Amino acid sequence: MKTLFRSLCVTAGALALSVGTLSSAYAVDLQFYFPVAVGGKAAETIQSLTDEYSAQNKDVNIDAIFSGSYQDTVTKALTAARGGKPPQLSVILAVDMFTLIDEDVIIPFDDVATTDEDKAWLNSFYPAFMKNSQTGGKTYGIPFQRSTPVLYYNKEAFKEAGLDPEKAPATWEEMVEYGKKLVKKDANGNVTRWGVRIPSSGFPYWLFQGLAAANGKRLANEDGNMTYFDDPAVIEALEYLVSLSTEHKIMAPGIIEWGATPKAFFEGQTAMMWTSTGNLTNVRTNAPFDFGVAMLPAKISRGAPTGGGNFFIFKDSSDEQKRAAVDFVKWITAPEQSAEWTIATGYVAPRPETWETEKMKAYTADFPPALVARDQLEYAVPELSTYQNQRVTKIFNDALSAAITGQQDASSALKEAQEKADAILKDYR
Repeated sequence: MKTLFRSLCVTAGALALSVGTLSSAYAVDLQFYFPVAVGGKAAETIQSLTDEYSAQNKDVNIDAIFSGSYQDTVTKALTAARGGKPPQLSVILAVDMFTLIDEDVIIPFDDVATTDEDKAWLNSFYPAFMKNSQTGGKTYGIPFQRSTPVLYYNKEAFKEAGLDPEKAPATWEEMVEYGKKLVKKDANGNVTRWGVRIPSSGFPYWLFQGLAAANGKRLANEDGNMTYFDDPAVIEALEYLVSLSTEHKIMAPGIIEWGATPKAFFEGQTAMMWTSTGNLTNVRTNAPFDFGVAMLPAKISRGAPTGGGNFFIFKDSSDEQKRAAVDFVKWITAPEQSAEWTIATGYVAPRPETWETEKMKAYTADFPPALVARDQLEYAVPELSTYQNQRVTKIFNDALSAAITGQQDASSALKEAQEKADAILKDYR
């Protein structure tokens, strides 16, 4: 895939310093992989921030490389690491932490960030985000491109349906009640606007966790070696998801595409949608109507998974590269830079200090919906993350698909998924 980022400085070996000898014009060269998974200004903002850091640290050359999707990024990083040429730094899904540890390609930040100031920095992030960033008393990932799913709704559609445009559905029951009022049909009985859209393609397990968590259940333990796919609360959550289409008829049947969901919302094809807070700036820019943002509806309690990417440092790097990588990560997650990133993209600023900057205070005063995801962290659970994470997640996604498309009932699909996950994870217990 074509690199969207230019090299910020001349790379190592590009300048002859003596006859027959080539070496870097800089003290340290870093290669940095970065994925973009949502709309908005993520790529442009990363380039701008990396340029700014380079201007302030002229002895560090950062080659920032857009590496495609999250899946593309972890695949490329692992392939490069196995070939002995990994990036020194990468943003990768937080849930891939156990896989990266199992592959022995990353190091904990604690190995490099050893000063009192460093330790205070490691302890400065929201605990909800650190649940997918730490294991065994070590910090392997630093939260950066982090999110939770939230409910977006069309206030004009709410008014048209006789609903209070300032009041989103707070419970599962209310989402069904509102959805029925929001569905629109043409003269032939064909649906022209659905009540709600919960994507089920790509990574359906993530949004589904908003239902499981609201029903009081996580999908895996903190050690990454046990799943709870067939727990009664998880089965009930899947039955509810399926019922939105089959029984209540407020959501389109079958698999709903993740990438097409914001466009469907903008075009009035759905009155409500579940998607990442990382789409917040995209929605603010492109929705042709007044919209609201709310926490996910509750069953037993509020609940939502965290999501998104962390910074990881790769093991096969020099000590100087590791120190430079930590310094860059500290800089880009500092309050002022973090505020710029959050405002540009809609991702949740991962440190409380960021929300106290004048820049963020002005932003949230002008745009209060930006506070919803932050406030939802109080109820957040860690995203599904296990050893052999891609295999286990695919098993669970396939079970969700089987139930959503009517190939299996929720209970049978999830019990089968649990058996398959157990067969993989038993070796890690």
